[in-house]
Amino acid sequence: MTITELDQTYVAGTYSRFPVEIVSGKGSRVTDAAGKTYVDMGSGIGVAAFGIGDDAWKAAVIAQLGMVQHTSNLYYTEPCAVLAKLLCEKTGMKKVFFSNSGAEANECAIKAARKYSAEKKGGDCFTIVTLKNSFHGRTLTTLAATGQDHFHELFQPLTPGFVHVEANNIEALQKAVAEHNVAGILMEPVQGEGGVIPLTSAFVKAAADIAHEKDIPLMIDEVQTGNGRTGMLYGYMHFGIQPDIVSTAKGLSGGLPIGATLLGEKVRSVLGPGDHGSTFGGNPVCCAGAVSILSRLDDAFLAEVREKSAYVFSRLNGAPGVESVTGMGLMIGIKTAAPAGEVVRRCMDKGVLCLTAKDKVRLLPALNIPMEDLQFAVDTIPEAAKELRGNT
Repeated sequence: MTITELDQTYVAGTYSRFPVEIVSGKGSRVTDAAGKTYVDMGSGIGVAAFGIGDDAWKAAVIAQLGMVQHTSNLYYTEPCAVLAKLLCEKTGMKKVFFSNSGAEANECAIKAARKYSAEKKGGDCFTIVTLKNSFHGRTLTTLAATGQDHFHELFQPLTPGFVHVEANNIEALQKAVAEHNVAGILMEPVQGEGGVIPLTSAFVKAAADIAHEKDIPLMIDEVQTGNGRTGMLYGYMHFGIQPDIVSTAKGLSGGLPIGATLLGEKVRSVLGPGDHGSTFGGNPVCCAGAVSILSRLDDAFLAEVREKSAYVFSRLNGAPGVESVTGMGLMIGIKTAAPAGEVVRRCMDKGVLCLTAKDKVRLLPALNIPMEDLQFAVDTIPEAAKELRGNT
């Protein structure tokens, strides 16, 4: 059997894969089984923050593999403690719980908010307010938090206790908080799966004010926006607010599975022994990789991310075949005149791998993508869109 045949025979059919088998790569270029090379504008859906086979990341991971690959959370390990310290120092948060994915990080955030509110306001205070068009994960609880009905249809009943309001609608948020016993407000700075749509500064600041006034934990989902993706270390930093809880994953460990839930002063001690746990959370190899990534996300590097973002926006805004460009940093959504899926396939033919989000072409390149690769990809997208538009 070919790899494709093996996959289709034995792997659960939950993914509509492209007809490409990736076998190797370096930096922002990957090579398939036929020897064709592509510029990778997806980085594993925002995971490979420093691209494929980054030398510093690889050295850190290999060094840890040579010592111990796993111990469980019954014991202390240096990478876990050092990573937690880095995260807290860089954000002003106070404690960190480690897990394996963004969904798990959000589950922990929800549990922490509900426990805090139950202890302060009583057991009937459990409702979490999230936003319509949001995405928070694929567990039953994080699906319930997700404000998109089509994700809910086949998996009823979902975990109760979630209310969804229109993004950027301050009055709707105020109404939800007035009508429910709210234990937490959860939102993404940029709605990624929802079409790469940033929240407005006015809405984010209003949410922070409401949360502070009502003693409601404010939770920011930085699973996709975090770790330099938006041009700041975390997306909420664009808005001048300080959340109570931050969830992050994806790019944190550069390609290894990790999730982290950062707890601020209000909730720093809400989780005690036995309240939560994760067998692989804080794994020393994953944490060693994350320390390598996070320690290099300094102000100078993030300024380069913003410069690359400005180049992409300036090049694509008004380009033939491009109707609009949204996003923040190197998290970019492009509304094309031709259907996004067709544009992605045409780009693939031309040697560029892109993603989609709703009806947009989505870009999540490595944060350190070389300018020559970025320029090639950015030139290819409107070219593909224009060609397809000419065929319709």
